[in-house]
Amino acid sequence: MRGKGLSTFLFPLAVLSLLRRSHGDLSYAVPEEMKRGSVVGNVAADLGLDPKRFSERKARLNVDGGGRRFLDIDYSSGKMTVAEVVDREELCASRTSCVLKYSLVLEKPLELHAVTVQIEDVNDNAPQFSTDVIKLEIRESAVKGTVFLLGEAHDADVGQNTVQGYSLEKNGHFSLRIGTNADGGKYSELVLDKELDREQEKYMNLLLTATDGGRPQRSGSVEINITVLDANDNVPVFSQSTYRVSLPENSAVGTSVVTVSARDADEGVNGEVTYEFSRLSDKAARIFSLDKVSGEIKLIGNIDYETESLYELRIQAKDGLGLASNAKVVVEVIDVNDNEPVIVIQSISNPVPENTDSATEVGIINVQDKDAGGNQPIRCTIQGNVPFTLNPSIKNFYSIVTTGPLDREQVADYNITITATDEGMPPLSSSKVIHLSVSDVNDNPPVFDEQSYSAYIAENNKAGTSICSVTARDPDWRQNGTVLYSLLPSEVNSVPVSSFLSINADTGVIHAVRSFDYEQFRSLKVQVVSRDNGSPPLSSNATVSVFITDENDNSPQILYPAPEGKSLMTEMVPKAALSGSLVSKVIAVDADSGQNAWLSYRIVKSTDPGLFSMGVHSGEIRVQRDISESDSMKQNLVISVRDNGQPPLSATCSVYLLISDNLAEVPELKDMTYEEKSSKLTSYLIIALVSVSTFFLTFIILILAVRFCRRRKPRLLFDGAVAIPSAYLPPNYAEVEGAGTLRSSYNYDAYLTTGSHTSDFKFIRSYNDSTLPAGGTLRKSPDDPFGSSFNEAHGEEVRETLFI
Repeated sequence: MRGKGLSTFLFPLAVLSLLRRSHGDLSYAVPEEMKRGSVVGNVAADLGLDPKRFSERKARLNVDGGGRRFLDIDYSSGKMTVAEVVDREELCASRTSCVLKYSLVLEKPLELHAVTVQIEDVNDNAPQFSTDVIKLEIRESAVKGTVFLLGEAHDADVGQNTVQGYSLEKNGHFSLRIGTNADGGKYSELVLDKELDREQEKYMNLLLTATDGGRPQRSGSVEINITVLDANDNVPVFSQSTYRVSLPENSAVGTSVVTVSARDADEGVNGEVTYEFSRLSDKAARIFSLDKVSGEIKLIGNIDYETESLYELRIQAKDGLGLASNAKVVVEVIDVNDNEPVIVIQSISNPVPENTDSATEVGIINVQDKDAGGNQPIRCTIQGNVPFTLNPSIKNFYSIVTTGPLDREQVADYNITITATDEGMPPLSSSKVIHLSVSDVNDNPPVFDEQSYSAYIAENNKAGTSICSVTARDPDWRQNGTVLYSLLPSEVNSVPVSSFLSINADTGVIHAVRSFDYEQFRSLKVQVVSRDNGSPPLSSNATVSVFITDENDNSPQILYPAPEGKSLMTEMVPKAALSGSLVSKVIAVDADSGQNAWLSYRIVKSTDPGLFSMGVHSGEIRVQRDISESDSMKQNLVISVRDNGQPPLSATCSVYLLISDNLAEVPELKDMTYEEKSSKLTSYLIIALVSVSTFFLTFIILILAVRFCRRRKPRLLFDGAVAIPSAYLPPNYAEVEGAGTLRSSYNYDAYLTTGSHTSDFKFIRSYNDSTLPAGGTLRKSPDDPFGSSFNEAHGEEVRETLFI
């Protein structure tokens, strides 16, 4: 019958009103069985908030104790509506007051409002008797006025909607009397108005009807079957009118609750007592059982304090002939700490920027425990070493706040384990893990693997050749950690560095823009800038030194004797020259460095093989054996100068020697022809020899005069001599570490004299006494047609006298 006919009389109750509003708490009243979507009240208006502001503050309706929700809030309008049909009888059983308690949570700022909703009873249940038939056995000896207890009809409704009266079908022997028990319940008694005559009427059937006080009124009936017996004048009497017992929740099925006992003074069948429930709700019927003979009440179902904390059971004791009495059993359920705290995340800010200040709120949680009393208080903590803590707020609300700086590069994600523990015995706890990510901020500049890099590249490289690679790392994320490379603008020898090198902006690979020449410059230094893509961008620098290595790309250059075609030089060798005597020296240089400039000398062709030898590394030409008369006066040596590169490069020159002790013995210069020389070169040679001879004759006369004056002996007569001009050094032939041919400065002016073995071979100062400073270049003197002087950086003048 539940829910039938509600529309005819519940409408007046559906007009809901705000019962009380104090300190932000709201109270409403609503009848049970309202349809889903029905409006209970306008929470936003009652709090003085417009619906838009109500929605912006993220309003939430939480159920106190974690029960069923039943009601909800339309956050767009602020109205509280029915989310689930409420059955007051199922929810509150026989309790007069039935209240739903909620907590309304508002954010920004955080507010908490208590909301209570009173569920009003609707007459949706008809009175019901515990049995379909009431059987009475009445002795005919029963006197007029004897009362027979019929029991109490049960109506799940409360207040005016519960049982208010009984009526009995009209008959000639009995009338009905209505009584009220201690808790206000109505019960009925059958009163004998006229004695029974078993011989006239052995059985009687009467109809008992119970009615409630609701509108519309509801009723329930039971049939009374009366058997007329012999007299039974004593009713059973309970040992207690009310039995009270306490029972822990979660007691096992089969647990004995209590045993009721009733005594009947009659004997025999009239004194045999049986027990049964006279008034029992459907919920209690699924939990308790009653032994009809012993009166023991046992559990046949589970009891839960959070579901129902109190049960009232009506017990009827009846003797063998139908006389009965009632007693009440009150079962109080004792709370046991059997519910773990529940952690509810109300809001969370995820991700959290790594530059978030300390004590910043990043989330709100709420903890609940269905248990009661001392089992309900909760302690809430964060486990582990994380930079977060919980700040208690109001009524089991906590704020998650930061306790220190965050650094995504060290920890990018946090698993925050929140543990809630109640104060029950033993305490129960539960945990919830909140995953929180830290968002990146551009707070780290790129860092190079090295602060300085060294790279080597061989000269004559191709343009675009990869030289080296630099790497900078940025621990930031995505664009904040994306590194781009560039060269810091600078100049090398007044030329922009971009003309020499380029760098790949993405990979950091440095390329040569053009081909390098070791002989032009040996190294260059650049600054590489690494910059991230953050806002604002961060950067760092590193130094890259590029060293150009030498390649054997220059052939040796012979400085002395001068290349053919420029001058013709002939040196004189005394006939008396002994084996090992120095005759001449070939001077050569190589623009390369290192082993590429290590030169070796050898004679590849000579007029008289075996007459002269050459120092492999010095380039000195010496007499290998004593000169004989059979040796040709004109000697032509072809000299090869070779470097030590891979592959080696070489150059050749010719040295012309005249074996003679006196210029007079020398044939006409016009007869000295060489197959390799042109007629023009021969003429130049004759002119040069005549000039030199004239010079030497004058010089010899001066020396003789000086010696004569000083009366020095032996007398030295220089009949003739040939000067060996000093070499001409082209620019940029300075050798630093002695790896080339010119280990020190050699200036040769050779004078060969005629005569015996006492003749000497002197090296005197060059015609040009000037010396170049370090880093300078060697130049041919414009006033010296034979290129007779040269100087080298850091060179010293060398004088050597070699006696032949």
